[in-house]
Amino acid sequence: MKDNNFIDLATVRAGHENGGKKQFWRSLEQLAGAEDFQELAQREFPKNPPVKQAESGVSRRNMLKLMAASAGLAGLTACTKLPIEHIAPYVRPSEEFVPGHPLFYATSMPRPEGGAIGLLVRSNMGRPTKAEGNPDHPASLGSTDIFGQASVLDLWDPDRVQTVLHEGAITNYSEFLDLLGQLRGSYLTQKGAGFRVLTETITSPTLGSQLKSLLAQFPEAKWHQYTPVNRHAEREGIRAVYGEALSVYYKFDQADVVVSLDSDFLCSGRGGVRYSRDFADKRRIRDAHSSMNRLYVVESMATITGATADHRLPLKPSQIEAFATALAAAVGVKGIDAGAQAPAGVPAAWLSGVAHDLQQHRGAGIVLAGEQQPPAVHALAHAINAALGNTGKTVICTAPIEIQPVNEMDSIKELVDDMNGSKVDTLLIIGGNPIYNAPADLAFEKALDLVKLRLRLGIYNDETSYRCHWVVPQVHFLEAWSDERAYDGTACVVQPLIAPLYGNRSAHEVLGALLGDPGRTPHEWVRGYWSDQKLATPTEYETFWETALEKGVIPGTAFPAKTVTLKPGFAAALGKHSNGGSASAGPMEIAFRPDPTVWDGSFTNNSWLQELPKPLTTMTWDNAAYISLAAAEQLGVTNGDVVEIAYDGRKLRLPVWILPGHADGCLTVTFGYGRARAGRVGNGTGFNAYSIWTSDKPGFGPISTPRKTGDRYHLVTMQRHNIIGEGGHKQEEESVAAFRRDLVRVANLDEFRSNPDFAADPPEETVQAPNLYPRYDYSTGYQWAMAIDLNSCVGCNACVVACYAENNIAVVGKEQVDHGRIMQWVRVDTYWRGSLENPEAYHVVMPCMHCENAPCEYVCPVGATVHSPEGLNLMVYNRCVGTRYCSNNCPYKVRRFNFFLFSDWQTPSLYGVRNPDVTVRSRGVMEKCTYCVQRIKEAEIRTQEENRTIQDGEVVTACQQACPTQAIVFGNINDPKSKISNHKAQSRNYVLLAELNIRPRTSYLARLRNPNPEIKE
Repeated sequence: MKDNNFIDLATVRAGHENGGKKQFWRSLEQLAGAEDFQELAQREFPKNPPVKQAESGVSRRNMLKLMAASAGLAGLTACTKLPIEHIAPYVRPSEEFVPGHPLFYATSMPRPEGGAIGLLVRSNMGRPTKAEGNPDHPASLGSTDIFGQASVLDLWDPDRVQTVLHEGAITNYSEFLDLLGQLRGSYLTQKGAGFRVLTETITSPTLGSQLKSLLAQFPEAKWHQYTPVNRHAEREGIRAVYGEALSVYYKFDQADVVVSLDSDFLCSGRGGVRYSRDFADKRRIRDAHSSMNRLYVVESMATITGATADHRLPLKPSQIEAFATALAAAVGVKGIDAGAQAPAGVPAAWLSGVAHDLQQHRGAGIVLAGEQQPPAVHALAHAINAALGNTGKTVICTAPIEIQPVNEMDSIKELVDDMNGSKVDTLLIIGGNPIYNAPADLAFEKALDLVKLRLRLGIYNDETSYRCHWVVPQVHFLEAWSDERAYDGTACVVQPLIAPLYGNRSAHEVLGALLGDPGRTPHEWVRGYWSDQKLATPTEYETFWETALEKGVIPGTAFPAKTVTLKPGFAAALGKHSNGGSASAGPMEIAFRPDPTVWDGSFTNNSWLQELPKPLTTMTWDNAAYISLAAAEQLGVTNGDVVEIAYDGRKLRLPVWILPGHADGCLTVTFGYGRARAGRVGNGTGFNAYSIWTSDKPGFGPISTPRKTGDRYHLVTMQRHNIIGEGGHKQEEESVAAFRRDLVRVANLDEFRSNPDFAADPPEETVQAPNLYPRYDYSTGYQWAMAIDLNSCVGCNACVVACYAENNIAVVGKEQVDHGRIMQWVRVDTYWRGSLENPEAYHVVMPCMHCENAPCEYVCPVGATVHSPEGLNLMVYNRCVGTRYCSNNCPYKVRRFNFFLFSDWQTPSLYGVRNPDVTVRSRGVMEKCTYCVQRIKEAEIRTQEENRTIQDGEVVTACQQACPTQAIVFGNINDPKSKISNHKAQSRNYVLLAELNIRPRTSYLARLRNPNPEIKE
């Protein structure tokens, strides 16, 4: 691959200074005026790369081309020949199956760190094909995140374990049951001495009940829990201030002021989807009289939460505790030194402004800390909330949703100590992957080898399964009966959409066998548990249970709020909960974070998520060491330079990536990559941050100055692709307005109130624009359109993955992404403005604009792209001959061309994930966003049969349905009472490139910021 990552940092600074503070820019390459960036800005396609000849041997990338699940890069011959398939008539269909009519079932998706998000999963003739949010579930309210959307691909993953394995040889489950029966008999006499169970964080009431029963029968056995991205820091911080284990959730819909201390709470974690909705509800502006919340973010690495902030302050991870202490002192928390100072470099007005704002909104504020911060920061955040009267109003404390709330880092340390001490004869590992993701200083793999019998229930034959004697394939949650707790304690049902594909087994079954009841099904375990809870009378229980299955939640199970009181003298004990002092001992710091797309490694083999551009960086198929521009200049490195990081006696080599807004003096690495046994998609991607991660400093720690190795590694991002022609580089155009295309329109709240029409397009570019031909009359019938509220959008990418799942979009692999051939119909562009050290960041969601005067339609020589009477720009795949004229003529760069046979026709299991209502495209065909025309037509057919018109909200596009913040609105603009008509009528409504007179149906509501006038930036 050509190395496009190298940039001259001095040129970047010079280009930024020349552009001014109000200049919007997409990447450092743009500021540097890089030749490649200029070429891509002026061309629809980069120069076609040479076709590589066959190589001897098979590399990982070539393996992806030929075999990987959903990568689908096979069939590189000149002609496309699909496989011959035999069909059989469906003679006796099931009563509930009606061909062409999907069914929806409520279930819940467990999260690796505990908790669950509610889903409604679409089933086409018994095949789960699409996950949507469950509107009755408190954690989703009908929306989802990227992991929920991608969950159906994990179900159909051909790399899942498909048989029971003993010492690597295929066996059967009955032999494993015989073994469990022998173990039960043996350990009953020993009271369980030498028997251990290791699970992830357990929030399933039924599974927790089984584990407790197991410990009751085997009192000397032990149950350990471990998840690398867990909540032990928060838990210990809460215990420090309140003296007990609690769960906490936040009511952002009631908060006027929010302060985030390194917490990326939007679309991340147990309550992320709900928090995003509630937070966005407080930022919805309908007119100049509307109010808006205010968000302050103090963080080390730029995140989507920081990008949404009204004020953002980049600090090293170790400095955030000092800032929290100073803030606690400023708001009057008792026990905190009144003279506590903020870290050096923090403007005095910043701290005083935040404190004053919180005090003015007592009972209507939230201060929260990130999981990677030490317990002391969590304790300070809760102390501030208590002092301001937020606790009990916007900050709710409940009983723990975990069945057994423990410090999971201490738990796995204890297990390793017992294994090293020869105290463990049998270890049952349920889920997780501790050999890969346990802290490096624990040497978990070495300790595991000392255990005489190692049993594993897992979805993949991963790093941990490979070291176990017995491996039993675990069910995917879409094949399983179980239950979970949501972030607020609400119990929710996990019910199967399909029978286990490979005879997989549930944790309920394995534990049931150890409890002496191997014949009891998971459904019987779950139903029996809730029957014992006496939530309904025996005569009413059947109706109660059926309602719970239908809704996906068990009514009346949310945990009540607890009244809590700060421990006297808690502040004096904060020192033992801090690691900030040790972190500041080195010349630099390293911070560890879950990856925004593959998380802790649980989703590494999911190709939709691997190819999903990460927020802000838009990187795909890799991770990197993220640093600031100043740190890069100090180290003498640029994008793609490989550095060696030494941390607590261990070393890691990985490339750097300069991220605007990153704090100076530190770097950030993300988990989830560098795996050896993830599967054909995930193997060998990225770099393993767990290899240097330690248990004593899980969030961050000091490092010596990283060493520049002189090597380079090619990273692929999307920021340099699909560049819309604007930004100060003059083109050969006649229109003067073409030089001032404001793709992002932003104002402060006060500016909007004084000038509500600041974003409006001038009439001469819209309704009064001249036209050579008579305009088509769109005043009758359905006229579909979309509006995207940039004030609500947080750039989470849920819409992108939803489009993958709904529209059978192919994955192309890292090399093809680098060539600009990614197939995503929807993308999220990031624009920066302001200083390089702490710029503002803005997201623009880019689907097809469905222009009324669509320039793509005029140039197609075969009429493959046409316009419908309902205002849709359509693609007739069967006509397309691949000239790509339409894409070349699209000013928004939203069309995608199948250069090769990207869709996977070689992997039978992947047929199951495809939406039967959407054509699977082949080589040589152009494709793009259709406004989910299949959903429109389904509604039109249904309403015609019912002799009525389509009502507002009856047609919901996939991106709209997934959006956690409801930033996307779709509907009929000929209905004056519809939401879309109301959005289009708002003064903030504008379209991109209005001066081209192409009249796009997709429009945007301008972004607003609500800065504190006390803070001058």
